[in-house]
Amino acid sequence: MNIYLTDGTMIGFYTAVFDAWKTDGKITSDGNIQLGIGDTLINVLADEEKFIRVRRRIDQTDRYAAGDVDLALRSNLTEREQAAFDYIRLLIEYGRPIRKMLAERPVMKLNDLIYKVLHELDKQRGFIRFKETAEGILYAPYSPDNDITDLLAKHFKARLGALRFVIHDLGRAKAAVSNGQNWIMVNAERAEISLSESEAGFEKLWKEYYRNVNISERKNEKLMRASMPVRYWKFLPEKN
Repeated sequence: MNIYLTDGTMIGFYTAVFDAWKTDGKITSDGNIQLGIGDTLINVLADEEKFIRVRRRIDQTDRYAAGDVDLALRSNLTEREQAAFDYIRLLIEYGRPIRKMLAERPVMKLNDLIYKVLHELDKQRGFIRFKETAEGILYAPYSPDNDITDLLAKHFKARLGALRFVIHDLGRAKAAVSNGQNWIMVNAERAEISLSESEAGFEKLWKEYYRNVNISERKNEKLMRASMPVRYWKFLPEKN
């Protein structure tokens, strides 16, 4: 079997779809994949023309499908590319939208990936905590499971308006940076920041608010961990 190894980019994935279409191959961006007997690893070189051709075919079949696939590819699960490939194959086979065909395994799998991505996106809208730097920029470090930083940037740009901010995905070494008018994605392994003089006061107020709204007699650690996963706590001042 041919194993098509992509660079993890959207263009790379769709190039692999084009190359693997007429084979029984599998698509992955997992560089640590274990090959079986008879497997051949093929390194895919991203090709924008192939990307455009595949996307055009998908859009002609279902104008919403590419958006669904793009959401699924944000997942941190290693099977995301193969799940998206299986979905695209089924879509083209039927020649019409298939998202409601939940009895079909590829549809069910893609919907599951999308749900997990959107679920974390919804949680992170509430969990993101900005710190004010000495330059007046709002800085928020976090480590999401899924690749959602640009989606969060759209949300916070609408909410924060002309305020400058940075949302930093530490695990993926990338960040959304807004100058108050526009925002862009940049590579960012680390950030050296100096907090404003008032930031300590802001954090103290936040912790005080958290203590006041918390009902100690009805403390439920199990429910808290379910609603607010422990892996997010290190970025929440009220939990430190």
